[in-house]
Amino acid sequence: MTVLNILVLVCLLYVVLLFGVAFGADRAARQGRVRWLRSPVVYTLSLSIYCTAWTFYGAVGFAARSGLEFVTIYLGPTLVMIGWWWTLRRLVRVGRSQRITSIADLISSRYGKSNLLAVLVTVLAVIGTTPYIALQLQSVTLSFSAFAAFAEPGAPAAPLADMQSTALWVAAGLAVFTILFGTRNLDANERHHGVVMAIAMEAVVKLCALLAVGVFVVWGLAGGVGAMLDRIEASEISRFDVSAGRWVGLTMLSAMAFLCLPRMFQVMVVENEDEDHLRTAAWAFPGYLMLMSLFVVPIAVIGLDVMPAGTNPDLFVLTVPLMEGRDGLAILSFLGGFSSATSMVIVAAIALSTMVSNHVVMPIWLHYSGGAAMVSGDVRNVALTARRISIIGVLFLGYIYFRISGGGTALAAMGLIAFVGVAQFLPALMGGLFWRGATRTGALAGLCAGAAVWLYCLFLPSFGPAVFMSEALHAAGPWGIGWLRPYALFGAEGMDPVLHALMWSLLLNSGAFLLGSLLSFPQPLERLQGAQFVNVFDHSGTPGGWSGGMAQSEDLLIMAQRIMGAREAQALFSAAAGRQGVAGYLPEPSPDFLQELERVLAGSVGAATAHAMIAQIVGGAAVSVRDLMAVADETAQIMEYSSQLEAKSQELARTARQLRQANEKLTQISVQKDGFLSQISHELRTPMTSIRAFSEILRDTDDLSAGDKHKYAAIIHDETVRLTRLLDDLLDLSVLENGQVDLNVQSGTLEALIDRAVRAAGGESEHFTVRRDREAEQVGLSTDLDRLAQVFINLVSNARKYCDADPAVLSIRPAVSGDHLVVDFTDNGGGIPTEMQAVIFEKFSRIGETKAGGAGLGLAICREIMARLGGSVSYLPGQTGAAFRVSLPLPGRMAAQ
Repeated sequence: MTVLNILVLVCLLYVVLLFGVAFGADRAARQGRVRWLRSPVVYTLSLSIYCTAWTFYGAVGFAARSGLEFVTIYLGPTLVMIGWWWTLRRLVRVGRSQRITSIADLISSRYGKSNLLAVLVTVLAVIGTTPYIALQLQSVTLSFSAFAAFAEPGAPAAPLADMQSTALWVAAGLAVFTILFGTRNLDANERHHGVVMAIAMEAVVKLCALLAVGVFVVWGLAGGVGAMLDRIEASEISRFDVSAGRWVGLTMLSAMAFLCLPRMFQVMVVENEDEDHLRTAAWAFPGYLMLMSLFVVPIAVIGLDVMPAGTNPDLFVLTVPLMEGRDGLAILSFLGGFSSATSMVIVAAIALSTMVSNHVVMPIWLHYSGGAAMVSGDVRNVALTARRISIIGVLFLGYIYFRISGGGTALAAMGLIAFVGVAQFLPALMGGLFWRGATRTGALAGLCAGAAVWLYCLFLPSFGPAVFMSEALHAAGPWGIGWLRPYALFGAEGMDPVLHALMWSLLLNSGAFLLGSLLSFPQPLERLQGAQFVNVFDHSGTPGGWSGGMAQSEDLLIMAQRIMGAREAQALFSAAAGRQGVAGYLPEPSPDFLQELERVLAGSVGAATAHAMIAQIVGGAAVSVRDLMAVADETAQIMEYSSQLEAKSQELARTARQLRQANEKLTQISVQKDGFLSQISHELRTPMTSIRAFSEILRDTDDLSAGDKHKYAAIIHDETVRLTRLLDDLLDLSVLENGQVDLNVQSGTLEALIDRAVRAAGGESEHFTVRRDREAEQVGLSTDLDRLAQVFINLVSNARKYCDADPAVLSIRPAVSGDHLVVDFTDNGGGIPTEMQAVIFEKFSRIGETKAGGAGLGLAICREIMARLGGSVSYLPGQTGAAFRVSLPLPGRMAAQ
């Protein structure tokens, strides 16, 4: 237990050091010594909050499980910092000019300072960040468990109750630290210098720890760079076996999360002291990420080589030094992971508590206090208490998620769940920055649609099938609707769950956002805020105006004192009075002063609440002449462009549609003609050549033996049968395509029909087995049984011919789905190549040509038969082998043909 005691002592000393650094930075800021606190280096290091326990521990586990795919998590932020620097600069400028306190505050301010929108963003941010906080708690508890396992070799693994107890104590400690240094100032624009400096120090600690482990692995275990490269080359990790879609999807996801994560918005926008710091961060932060990822692959490779089978790869950074007896290095590694986890949780808790306080608690308090914003209650105490309670609540939610999920999920998987959740902010965020036509209705519709898909397809399933969603719902969808399954929404089968949820959530989010914005008209305040955001570099100092109305400066001062505190409020009012040339400390409630007051209050309670509180006293907002002219000019331009383009766009659309249809038709006809001529000439020439050759032999050779004559005659006969079969298939397909077939509807059972098909296809043998569920086959049929048998025979014969397993096994699984009978034919072979799956039902498309011949008409005939029967036949990708699904209406519901 010596090592564990040392570990606990080191953790306590490290926490004391963090307290000292945070306290010293706060004290220096109060004394005005902030020059070194506003360094671009400190700002860049604070961005390392992106590198949580996921990137410290989980990146190695990600590499061990998925190879080079882990690079996408670093590549996305790098592309944003280098390629989207101008977007980040716009975000920072908007944040400073509008006194933005959080990403919820920014989105709310852009869309008419809508508190409903802010509440929706806040709730989604809290839910989306919960798995990430649970991830940090899990990493710390796993680290303690790993040390305990090595301290007592042979001892059983730490029970779940001990892990949960450790997580609870860690969450409590982080809550105390965050409350002490994250809620000292009410104004979020009074930077949290103590917290930021502690994060910067932790950035150095976790980088040094990871580099130290990497140096030890490369030079201490592998024997140098050359030997390490040889081991990497020999490892499966070096295989760049990543699908392009997943690679691009994860890169885009990490880039979106970098912009939308509440903690990243907090350090990148809210805590920013100077826009020019972005110039340094644009190259320095990608360099930091490169150093963090430098030794990920070597550590993963060595971990897989030296650690026992079954060891959690997420902990290789810690367990490899422990395995080699390097306790000091292991403790340093633990501190690196501890720093990664604590810094993320602290900043996330600050950001989320600010959002909850400003957009949930304060509006509720304002509503129930009626007109008492200036005469009752201390808003400052209410806001600070709300933030402190919110911090505790947020960390408790993370602990609950950790406890319910069991702490068994890979770190990378938990991080990706959170990434997809916060990515739902992107359409409303980017649309608000660059599109004046974006509206509150569109933003609400988009966020609701995207959040609903993310919750249904990814977040709720992450708890497991026994918590929120049953196994039956996962397998068959709600109410038996297969295309509503959480992991196969709208029929998207076989996709990675993360990319599946990302694709559908953002598609519906963006679509609803665009449609809602186009179908609704923005309110005047939305129009003005849109102009301020889109043209922020032109109007960064002129937010929407106020009219003084019947406001009294005394009322405004009382309200400001309740929020800001007496000293700060009086200083603000005295300075404004001095600028106006008014004696005393009560300025005139001019529009300029009210604008300034709103911006200052927004830093404490958020833009929406500040606007509502001033409106409660002043009585209404005014629009400046300049803003009216800007809106009028924009409207005139839109109307002029619309009238000019409407006629032209309609004419061009009609012409383009006609040309496109004609071109597609000509292209299709040409391709079909060429393919038909090529394939039919080949299929006819082959048997005709054999018939001609052997007929000439029989005619011109007199001394053939009886055996040879019989042999050649048999060949001629077989080729004639083959030619006849081809012509029959062509005729059959032509009749089906032209709709000239008459259905002979009969009654029977599915079991008898499958029996008939198996016998006709050759039956079972030593090398071919059919697995069936005869109880499920007791389904009555009323259709053209001969035609349906022809489909079944073709599918069974294909499995017998083309399945490359030995022995080949065909599973026939019937099921009733709604008003349809579904029969799946799945073999245990290698399946059909992806590039062939889209064309297997086309005429003359053949698979497995090296194993069996054929004209390639069988599946095309099957498709036409099922269409005539009112059903369908399709290929099911993502199965263990080749899989086909036949769907047929149940008796009494067959479509009329």
